[in-house]
Amino acid sequence: MAIKVVNLSHIYGKGTAFEQYALKNINMEIEDGQFIGLIGHTGSGKSTFIQHLNGLLRADSGEIYYNGENIYQNGYDMKKLRGKVGLVFQYPEHQLFEIDVFTDVCFGPKNQKLPQEEIEQRAKDALEMVGLDESYYKQSPFELSGGEKRRVAIAGVLAMKPEVLILDEPTAGLDPKGRDEILEHIAGLHRKKKMTIILVSHSMEDMAKYADRIIVMNQGEKVFDDTPREVFKHFRELEKMGLAAPQITYIVHALREAGIPIDNSLITVQEAKDAILKLLGR
Repeated sequence: MAIKVVNLSHIYGKGTAFEQYALKNINMEIEDGQFIGLIGHTGSGKSTFIQHLNGLLRADSGEIYYNGENIYQNGYDMKKLRGKVGLVFQYPEHQLFEIDVFTDVCFGPKNQKLPQEEIEQRAKDALEMVGLDESYYKQSPFELSGGEKRRVAIAGVLAMKPEVLILDEPTAGLDPKGRDEILEHIAGLHRKKKMTIILVSHSMEDMAKYADRIIVMNQGEKVFDDTPREVFKHFRELEKMGLAAPQITYIVHALREAGIPIDNSLITVQEAKDAILKLLGR
């Protein structure tokens, strides 16, 4: 088991008139190799929660266990944890600062005081994982496209060789092509490296396509935690939280209401296409 969260709570403005629970009694277990989608409206506690998983924020109460060890116990090595649980913030390209792409990706392993040969090999491997070849190595990261910058930033985290990769809205602000490229590379890491992925996103279509499991947060609490198919059955409740289901969910329900006997648990365009063709006898 990679991560276990027990009765986790976090309060902003504690002891003041503005005291508010950002997280309230969160419990969950995240197994090795899962692809988890984390959704919730703005202010639901998503970003606060993921910053607890690698120790950037400390809970007011509760525990977090990584591979069986309580990260809040005295003497726990938080620096080592952050190498194992990599966090890619929203708009991570704002953190790029080196003269060229290769040097930027080397920064994390260099900070781990690894041998130079290993530092460079890790950078090469990480850049390959995100689809950037040697032609990018000496380019300034600031001259790349938005999607390419995002991939360089992700490579910088991958060079630390994390076991868990957390991404906070990694496709925010990208055009459709850049968005699809980023998500396909992330899905590839999950398939090929068996890496545990926690993806924060507002795109329900992406959640339906990539996630094995979806966790829904609302007002600092975990509301749903199940497969995408099961979670999106609650689309009316999601709407009340300011969320939605994939568009295909609404189309399928509209077809059902029109008397067409189509499965109402379909959540992707491909599933709906196959079901409709089957109904048409093709």
